[in-house]
Amino acid sequence: MAVAIGSVGYEERLSLVDHLSELRTRLIVSIAAIALAFGFCMWQNHALLKIINAPLAHETQKQVSAGEGPLGATYTVQQNARDVAGQLAIVVAALERPGSGASAATRSSIQNVGPHLRKDIAKLSAAPSGNKPVTLGIGEPFNTTIGVALMFALILALPVILYELYGFLLPAFGPEQRKIAAPLMLAIPVLFAVGVTFGYFVVLPAAVRFFQNFNSGQFNVLVQASQYYHFAAVVLLAMGLIFQVPVGVLAATRAGIVTPKQLRHNRRYAVLACAVVAAFIPGDALTLLLETVPLYLLFEGSVLLASIGERRRVRSVPEPV
Repeated sequence: MAVAIGSVGYEERLSLVDHLSELRTRLIVSIAAIALAFGFCMWQNHALLKIINAPLAHETQKQVSAGEGPLGATYTVQQNARDVAGQLAIVVAALERPGSGASAATRSSIQNVGPHLRKDIAKLSAAPSGNKPVTLGIGEPFNTTIGVALMFALILALPVILYELYGFLLPAFGPEQRKIAAPLMLAIPVLFAVGVTFGYFVVLPAAVRFFQNFNSGQFNVLVQASQYYHFAAVVLLAMGLIFQVPVGVLAATRAGIVTPKQLRHNRRYAVLACAVVAAFIPGDALTLLLETVPLYLLFEGSVLLASIGERRRVRSVPEPV
């Protein structure tokens, strides 16, 4: 059975066995795509972990610089040790000078101290490093790495999965329905990628900032890897799904369930719905605003596209003679 889109025509009649055979073939292709993407993600797991850890590391680095938490206390001790080493280096440099009053034996004994002190000062002067999530079980590093690789593999394989799904469902649509379904199906992976990108650069850092700083003075905050990656996956997946709003609006208008005029008339309810949806995503008041505004813009853009499509359909209908 061919797997290309449109391999089965609308007028063709297939037996149940043929349908199952086509479904099996498309499932094999989808699973193969996931397997290939998973292999690539496991090969690049260090880079992927660095990417997903970046929002947490950036926020925790601020806490470390301020001396908060266990890592902050360690960094404070490091800075104090650097200051002591710096003062000691000044003393050693003064004693090494010929006119310092120190004996030749003393200057000879400390002549190698200066270079070692300078090396130690350079090491102690390193900027605070962001926190990495902690693991508690002996197998947790392996399990969390597998989970992160699988999450990225599903995202990378999503276009192929949707391609095969569309190819399997395509024969059920008539010519007119295909004109409606094709652009919507093509828009789904694009909007999902845009939503995940927006979630990574805007929503996830804001959510991490809120939860990391909430009452942090009363706790030694250490983030467990499995919980952090689950939290990040939920946020990114939620944003990817939320950005499917235009697809839902266009599908509803083209199916005749609602009209663009009705949507424009009830846009105040759309604002409330966007705020309610954004409230379910973790974060503070600023995060809520950052999430609500794009959602509403997506809604308005969807209504605009639906209105343009409706005017085109009206113009394409021939006038009665």
